Amino acid sequence: MQLTAAIVGPAHGLRGEVILDVRSDDPEVLAPGASLDVAGDRRTLTVRAVRVHRDRVLASFEECVTREDAEALRGSRLLVDAHPEEDAWYPHELKGLEARTPNGDVLGTVSGLTPGAAQDLLLVATGRGTVMVPFVTALVPTVDVERGVVVIDAPPGLFDDEAVSEREDR
Repeated sequence: MQLTAAIVGPAHGLRGEVILDVRSDDPEVLAPGASLDVAGDRRTLTVRAVRVHRDRVLASFEECVTREDAEALRGSRLLVDAHPEEDAWYPHELKGLEARTPNGDVLGTVSGLTPGAAQDLLLVATGRGTVMVPFVTALVPTVDVERGVVVIDAPPGLFDDEAVSEREDR
């Protein structure tokens, strides 16, 4: 299975450099010499260099030497083969896992993962709708893909609409 490592944005400069919207937290996928497949195309690009400029990631590829080459890549998804990472899961691995409390009560089923600015959000489908759970160890202490279970230690009110907050109690 291949996953999106980055999406090519506009060209930068005249020598084939592009702005990347990076979708991987593994820096090795964009290391010089790495090969990336272009989605929907039979081409493979070899990373020549990567740098950060004004909070944007810029990359150049061996096969892309002019601004016109770079503009032709705009909007392309750059793919890498999925590889296991310690304490990391791909969204497709989480989807369908049964969400349970630490006591074993069923909360719902994981329906997806949404990237967030501070942390990712685990989407849990329940009988009353979808609940967005911050995907942090304090709230999601256990992810067991083999057993098909994710444990969620939710604070009061996250899954229970009848919970009274401290502000409403005053």
